[in-house]
Amino acid sequence: MPLALLALAVAAFGIGTTEFVMMGLLPEVADDLHVSIPAAGHLVSAYALGVVIGAPLLAAVTARMPRRTVLIGLMVLFVVGNALSALAPDHQWLLAARFLSGLPHGAFFGVGAVVAATMVAPERKARSVSLMFLGLTVANIVGVPAATLTGQHFGWRVTFLGVSVIGVAAVAALALLVPHDHGHAAATGLRGELAALRSLPVWLALGTTVAGFGALFAAYSYITPMLTDSAGYADTSVTLLLALFGVGATAGNLLGGRLADRSMRGTLFGGMASLVLVLGLYPVLMSAQWSAALAVVLLGTAAFVTGSPLLLMVLERASAAPSLASSANQAAFNLANAGGAWVGGLALAAGFGTTSPATAGAGLALLGLAMAGTAYAVDRRRAAAPRTGRERLVAGHVPQASETVSG
Repeated sequence: MPLALLALAVAAFGIGTTEFVMMGLLPEVADDLHVSIPAAGHLVSAYALGVVIGAPLLAAVTARMPRRTVLIGLMVLFVVGNALSALAPDHQWLLAARFLSGLPHGAFFGVGAVVAATMVAPERKARSVSLMFLGLTVANIVGVPAATLTGQHFGWRVTFLGVSVIGVAAVAALALLVPHDHGHAAATGLRGELAALRSLPVWLALGTTVAGFGALFAAYSYITPMLTDSAGYADTSVTLLLALFGVGATAGNLLGGRLADRSMRGTLFGGMASLVLVLGLYPVLMSAQWSAALAVVLLGTAAFVTGSPLLLMVLERASAAPSLASSANQAAFNLANAGGAWVGGLALAAGFGTTSPATAGAGLALLGLAMAGTAYAVDRRRAAAPRTGRERLVAGHVPQASETVSG
């Protein structure tokens, strides 16, 4: 694997750290800026909003630019956003800075995934993409806990200054390790990129991402009360248990990358079915401490096995607009975050029990599995029917012989 993947992983580590660390620093931020905890919680939403808006917007605007230049520019914007967060004099400033920090998130992973996939042989694309996302999953094991402890002991501003330093290191690594000859986008322009997204298979793939990862966040958003109220863990044990989720996510990410290079469809269907099974068993698994710890690991593993095949499915269905499609997949991931938490909250508010968000998540995973099956059926029907040149351009994907056989 090329060394450039290390640069992408370092950047992903910084992005993953800044995305999730705010959740652990809300009390410190609220006290320092003299706002309530719910008001401080808007800082999490501001970042997510930046991701959803910035992912397709920045990918479209930079469609004709060299991808290496785009990656470096996005990380510079990331550094600026986190530095401004550290210097924020009040809550409104910090809201704007968090929004700015979120803008490059989705576009970076979108463009970075395309670069990672084009630097290796076709049979290693999924593994290459999974190695880039390794930085994101490792951030949940090391980066977020370390950054949270730093903020709690030395002040939350020091945390964001530290994240800015990681961003500077990522900029240097990208400049040194990402080669120029693998960093150029196709000259399709904004109109061509948008035209390639007018395809049912692309939207089915994006919908599968929303449903599949919505299933994850329906349960994970309420994992703390499950662990404390159902499994009987003390509040002080939750941080360690959440690190176990990161371990599972890292293992699932690496496993999914390897398996998807052999069978993208098989890995996607198997991962989604595993997610249905794990979430469906949560009421039982959360009844004892040992099985609850196992459930946390299994949730991360089952969910992130599907990460690489989902992204590659979107890329293949919109091959004429890879950067925009991949960035749109990141926006879909963040919509899944918000939507899954909302669905899980509805189940909890309805009085169905502490583990009911996981049951609701199992339903979302079933929906994702159904959408993946529908996408497969559409692909097979389109592969069997002759298409005009214009239809191929709009669809952005010409099925290969191997796909019609192995799916």
